Amino acid sequence: MPLTPRHEDVLIVHSSDLHVDDGYTARAWGGDGNAPLAAVLDAARAIDADIVLLTGDIFEHNRLNATILERTRAILGDARLPVVMLPGNHDPLMRGSVWDRGQLSSIDNVHVLGEQTDIAAFSAFDLEIWGRAHEDYNEINPLEGAPQRSAGRHIVAGHGHFAEERTPEGQPGPGWLFTPEDIEATDADYVALGHWNRKVQVGTGNVPAWYSGSPDVAGTVNAIRLGSSGGVDISHAPVAGPPKT
Repeated sequence: MPLTPRHEDVLIVHSSDLHVDDGYTARAWGGDGNAPLAAVLDAARAIDADIVLLTGDIFEHNRLNATILERTRAILGDARLPVVMLPGNHDPLMRGSVWDRGQLSSIDNVHVLGEQTDIAAFSAFDLEIWGRAHEDYNEINPLEGAPQRSAGRHIVAGHGHFAEERTPEGQPGPGWLFTPEDIEATDADYVALGHWNRKVQVGTGNVPAWYSGSPDVAGTVNAIRLGSSGGVDISHAPVAGPPKT
């Protein structure tokens, strides 16, 4: 999708854990399991965002039927802006997955991280977005392997659980774990996280790292403005929530 910068700053909307489905989310959103995705894209357009970044668990599971995926394709195709998507632990990138059957990366404005490359590059914005996709249901460190900066603006995306320190060997603990040290090692302008339903900043703050929270629980998306001189401003824009009953 060709891009022409409209201003010197770049505005990225970050959300996660939409859980597009045919079950509990569909009931909460008036029977439409794709409604959280549509709401996030509406929120992005309302603030004139340049790019949308969705960091995992975009789908509730990999067994969604063709009708739901056809509606997903239609919503993404009508987004009118680039959408970068990172497969998470609910929707790993594997044979027979929603990504495979839905052929989402064939949509002109969509980039599925891990499908062909781990990096979505936007040369018009001097921006690269890197993310390590979940490729199965096994354990990974979602920030491990983040490359060194090769563009003026550098975003890292990950889907997993933040903890101040690693679980000692042989003891039970959360899966898909990363620590402040992993965040610092990215040297990113912003680390976009998924897996938690609430929005919260984590890490030391030296490298801005935020969970966006799910749109229905947080009620917002994260809005990341990357300035031309290297400044980063993070705010939160409202999302229209599930209909009241």
